[in-house]
Amino acid sequence: MNDDMFNSPLSTPFLDPALDASNSMESDMSFFGPYDTADTSTDMLNLFTSPQHEHVVTHVPALTLPERCIDSFYNHFHAAHPFVLPKESLLMISHESSVMPVLAVMRWIGSLHIPACSERGRFFQEAHQLIYEPRRRKDGFLVQALLLLLIGLDGQGQQDQARQILSGLEKISVDIGLNTRSYATTYGRGIPMMEESWRRTWWELFLVDGLIAGVHRSTNFFLFDIASDVALPCEEYEYLSGDIPEPMYLRDMNESDFSGTSHEFSSFAYRIQAAQNLGRLLRIPPVSGPDDESLRNIQTMLTSWRVSLPKSKADALRQYGHFDEMLFQAHMITHATSILLHQPYSQLNSILSQSNNQTDQYDSVSSVDDFNNHTKNIIQAATEISKLVTHRVSLLSHSHFFSYVVTMSSIIHLNRWAIFTPDTENNLRQVLRLNIGALSRMSLVWSASERESSSVKSMARSIYQVKKQHRVLPQFWISMTHDEAMGKIAADDAMIHEFEDMQVVPGMMGHWTDPGNKQWN
Repeated sequence: MNDDMFNSPLSTPFLDPALDASNSMESDMSFFGPYDTADTSTDMLNLFTSPQHEHVVTHVPALTLPERCIDSFYNHFHAAHPFVLPKESLLMISHESSVMPVLAVMRWIGSLHIPACSERGRFFQEAHQLIYEPRRRKDGFLVQALLLLLIGLDGQGQQDQARQILSGLEKISVDIGLNTRSYATTYGRGIPMMEESWRRTWWELFLVDGLIAGVHRSTNFFLFDIASDVALPCEEYEYLSGDIPEPMYLRDMNESDFSGTSHEFSSFAYRIQAAQNLGRLLRIPPVSGPDDESLRNIQTMLTSWRVSLPKSKADALRQYGHFDEMLFQAHMITHATSILLHQPYSQLNSILSQSNNQTDQYDSVSSVDDFNNHTKNIIQAATEISKLVTHRVSLLSHSHFFSYVVTMSSIIHLNRWAIFTPDTENNLRQVLRLNIGALSRMSLVWSASERESSSVKSMARSIYQVKKQHRVLPQFWISMTHDEAMGKIAADDAMIHEFEDMQVVPGMMGHWTDPGNKQWN
C-alpha cells in the first residue's frame, strides 16, 4: 500500500483546514472550544456520603478529566456506534501503544458531551498526533481510531475532512483484511469479545460509508462492492456482557425467509440489511421514468425488509421500555432510502420551483389524495422519521446522522406546507416544530445539526415569504371564511416566530469563547 494514503487530510499537524489565519479565532475554533454553560457533572465525593452516619467520611478519588471524557464517550456515544470494546475490556489493554489512538479519539468525542470542557482542543490534537505518527502500524485499532475520528468530524460539519479520511480508511481496511472472516479469529487473541469487536468494526465502517453516501451524496458507497464474509454482530446486551453466541452470517439471514426457520437476528444485523438496501438504490442504473421496474424492485426490497422483521423488532422501543438504538437506526435508514427513491418522481417540487409557480400549486393540489404514489411514499417516510423524534430518549444519544435524516423529513414537510392543503396544515406545523426542535437540541453537541437547523429555518422563511405574497391572491380566500383565513395567517406567523426563537445559546456547540487565549499550548 502506498504510504501516502495515510497522510493526514488536515493541512496542519493538528488543526482542521478551516483553521487558517484568514479567519477569526472565535469562528475557527468552533468545534474545539468549551460549552458556555455550567458544568453539571455529578460530585463524586458526595455519592457515598450517608446522612445516617455523617461521622464516617468516605473519600472517593475524583475522576480526572480524561477519565470523565472516556465515561462520557460510553454514556453518550458508544451505543450509537458500538464497535470499540466495552469499557472494562478496553481499559485492560489501554497500556498498549496500538490502543492509544483509539482512547485519544474517544476522549475528544467524550469531551463534546461535557459542558465547559476546556481541554477539548488538546484532546483533538493528541488524537491527531497519535493517529498520524509516521510509524503508526496499520491495524484494526487504527481503523477504529480513524472511524471514530471521521464520525466526529462529520458530526462537527467537517464533511470534506471526514470524506478524505473515509477514502483512505476504506483502503486500509481492505488491505489489512478486515473484510474477511479470518481477521477476527487471527487478531482476536482468542477472546470472543475482541473477535466480536473486529466484526463490528468492519460492519460499522460499511454502515458509515453508506450513510455518508446517502445523506451527503458526494461519495459512492465504495465498500458496498467489496466482497466480505465477515460474520454478523450479536445483540448489544450479549456484546456488553461478553456472552458472545456462535456468529451468524449474511447468507443465513438472506436465506431465512425461504428456509422455514424462525431465527431472530440481532438488531445490528437488521441495520446492516437496511444499509444494503440503500446501497442497492445507489447502484441502480439510470431509469426511464417514474414507472421504471428498477424503482419497483427497490420498493419491494424496502417493503420486504419491513414486513419480515420479527414482531419484537417492529419498534425501537422494546419490551419493558428498553430502547434499541440499532433498530432505531435501521428504521431511520429505511425511511431515508424511501425518500431518496421516490423524491425525484414526486409532485413536491423544490423550494425554488414552488416559489416561482406557487399559484399553480394552489390550483392543482388541495388534498393528499391528489398526490401520486411516489409523493405519498415520501410523505409517509417523512412522517415516520418525525415519529422517531418522539421516542422518549435523549436526542443527544442518537447518532448525529439522524440530524441529516430529520432534515430530509423537514424538506418534505416544508414542501407540503408550501402547498395549500387545509386538511393537513395544522399537523404540518406541529411536525415542523418537532423536527426543528430536534435539530436545535442535537446542535448542543453536533455543529452539523446546527447547520442543518439553520438550513431548514431558511427554507421555512423563504416559503413563508411566498405564502405572504399569495395572501393577496383570490385563490387564498377560496373556500375560507374571513376568520379561518386570519387564523391561518396567525398560525403561520406564530410558527415562523417560534423558529426564530429556537436559537442555540452562544458557545453551546463548543464555540471558542475565551478571547484571551489565542493559541494552543
